[in-house]
Amino acid sequence: MRITHIGHACVLVETAGARVLIDPGTFATGWWELTDLDAVLVTHAHPDHVDSGRLPLLLGANASARLLAEPELAAEMRKVGHDAAPLHPDEQIEVAGVRVRAVGGQHAVIHDEIPRIGNVGFVLTGAGEPVLFHPGDSYDTVPEGVDVLALPLSAPWAKFSETARFLRAVAPGTAFGVHDALLAPQGREVYLRQSRALAPAGTDVRDLGGEGAVEL
Repeated sequence: MRITHIGHACVLVETAGARVLIDPGTFATGWWELTDLDAVLVTHAHPDHVDSGRLPLLLGANASARLLAEPELAAEMRKVGHDAAPLHPDEQIEVAGVRVRAVGGQHAVIHDEIPRIGNVGFVLTGAGEPVLFHPGDSYDTVPEGVDVLALPLSAPWAKFSETARFLRAVAPGTAFGVHDALLAPQGREVYLRQSRALAPAGTDVRDLGGEGAVEL
């Protein structure tokens, strides 16, 4: 498996011969230039996870890529002409030899006066490859058997005690920080350092930002 943390929540996963892009949002750059994608996955409708302005550029350059999204978002995407397939919680689909399973269902609570929207995490499984989990914006669901976790570090809906609890519950072999665009470089390093200090035994917390494609 090769992982490229493009920025914030946006991750390119290359596994079992497939190229899958997750959450191409407004806080990440350059993803619209990618080609040869087999699927584009979107966890929920917030713009830092899907840039509706640039998404057509990506889809135009990847005409055969499947667009899979949280069901509420998929319905809105179809209204504007995107061929988006909904992936409901606990549903799965195979894309280019990789099984994509949706988990969860709701975005984390930001504030009692802000309505919750749909959010699905994605579990990617390819034969002979590590299992990857990208939770989107929620710590609520803890799938079993996760080898690689995209760990959200900072958000209006999160506090660090919840981040550490989620990391320990998933207990992956490797975690790497995402959802980090709101952090200054010094603050980002604090979050990563504390995540390493509180990670369960056997979990390696990595910083993939700026590293390009990394083999895991």
